[in-house]
Amino acid sequence: MADDGEIPRKLNDEFNDDDLFASAIEIKVEAKADISLEDDRSNDLSVVEEQSNNLSAADEIDLNSDSEFKDDVDDTNAKHELRSEPEDIFEDIPEPKEVKIDATPVRPTLETSVTSPRTQSYSNYVGTTIEEEKIVPEESDKFITISVKDPQKIGDGISSFLTYNVVTRTNIGLFKKNEMTVSRRFSDFLGLHDKLAEKYLHKGRLVPAPPEKNVVGTTKVKMAGGQTEQEGKLPEFVERRRAALERYLIRTAIHPIFQVDPDFREFLECEDELPRASNTSALSGAGVLRLFNRMGETVTKIAFKMGESDPWFEERHQQLETLESQFRRLQASLEGLYSHRRELAYATAALGKGLALLSNGEDHAGLSRALAKMADLHDKLEGVHNDQSNADFYILHELIKDYLGLLGVVKDVFHERVKAFQTWQHAQQMLAKKREAVDRWESTGRSDKVAPAKDEVLEWEAKVNRSQEEFDSISKAIKKELERFDLQRVKDFKAAFISYLEAQMKAQDKIIEHWETYMPEAKAIA
Repeated sequence: MADDGEIPRKLNDEFNDDDLFASAIEIKVEAKADISLEDDRSNDLSVVEEQSNNLSAADEIDLNSDSEFKDDVDDTNAKHELRSEPEDIFEDIPEPKEVKIDATPVRPTLETSVTSPRTQSYSNYVGTTIEEEKIVPEESDKFITISVKDPQKIGDGISSFLTYNVVTRTNIGLFKKNEMTVSRRFSDFLGLHDKLAEKYLHKGRLVPAPPEKNVVGTTKVKMAGGQTEQEGKLPEFVERRRAALERYLIRTAIHPIFQVDPDFREFLECEDELPRASNTSALSGAGVLRLFNRMGETVTKIAFKMGESDPWFEERHQQLETLESQFRRLQASLEGLYSHRRELAYATAALGKGLALLSNGEDHAGLSRALAKMADLHDKLEGVHNDQSNADFYILHELIKDYLGLLGVVKDVFHERVKAFQTWQHAQQMLAKKREAVDRWESTGRSDKVAPAKDEVLEWEAKVNRSQEEFDSISKAIKKELERFDLQRVKDFKAAFISYLEAQMKAQDKIIEHWETYMPEAKAIA
């Protein structure tokens, strides 16, 4: 595992993957060519030395008078000069073996790597067309793409619910088909998360968090009717949840372990309705019990302070606390930006309506036409501002929200490590008590108690060893998971920032285009 000092360097390298590895490939090819030339050169020189040794030993030929042999030597030297001319780049390298780098696999660049979880969710809201990329967990020739589409309301009233179509495309052999479409409820997504968390969280794996429940939004959707259902439109809350569910599945599929998990594959493959996950309901008995368990764990976290022996975990904990604080401030700023752009869109629309009314009451034909065109202009600007606000929300705000959820998962994994440490310490304490009991029975001469006590000592020694192995195992797994977390975080933010800048640039181009189109109308007023 890399030490603390190497993490920032890896993160900085992620921003230059394309140039870095392109140059590495060029060096690899040139290095191979140089090695082959060195081999040819050494072979030719050995031939010349062997011939000269034979001539000097026989003492029968004068090299100064034998023009044919001189020509051969000159030709050989000329060939060496011609071959060595383009290889000046390796003059400072003592041995060709030091520049042979093809033994290290080249990491995939962004174009062949994981698609950002926002790629498929915000493409409908931003004007730019975003190409769907592959999710490559380990090997570049394996991929899986997941999209959540077509939310539909089933039933009426409080008993109604929403379903989503989950479309999966993959070439991984463990899946039954290359393309699958299944219908899932929101509770199915929560049930999938509970299954994965139960199997992997205590092992130190970062199980992505699903979207949070929203009782108010769900109730509004259930009780919605009339004009909304007739128009075939669902509230904005539904679209936000759909995008969040899609990002959740993509983030889960990125992980090489979760991707091939039987429960995850069943979720994507099984065309039948999954068993209802009743314990996911907030008002169920399991939900109330889960709430009390969380309260108990919170108290335990506050009361128990683990004496950290590994400085890596202490430093990482401080870094993650700082990162969470920065994310929360950025999220608040993005929420303000989103609301301001929404207000700007509403104000622009209101101004357009006012200009339309003013144009109807204007007697001057040229001025009336100019005002009407300006009203149309502001209607178009309203759409641009709405696109900008959607980009603020779906590209940046939701990215920050997802990573705040992941930081919560990291805290849960750290707590699992603390629980493993507590189990280990408890086993050590019990082992010490059992050994004291053996000494006490031996000192009092109670031979009938000594044998059972020694058996208990052996049992607790095994528990101590097993607990220590579990603690070391979860510590190692957490380090590996956090390394993946850092690399993926850089990729996600890089892709999101690029997409966000492209969306803002396109919005500004549209604004300029709309105003330039209007300029002739303003100049035509006489």
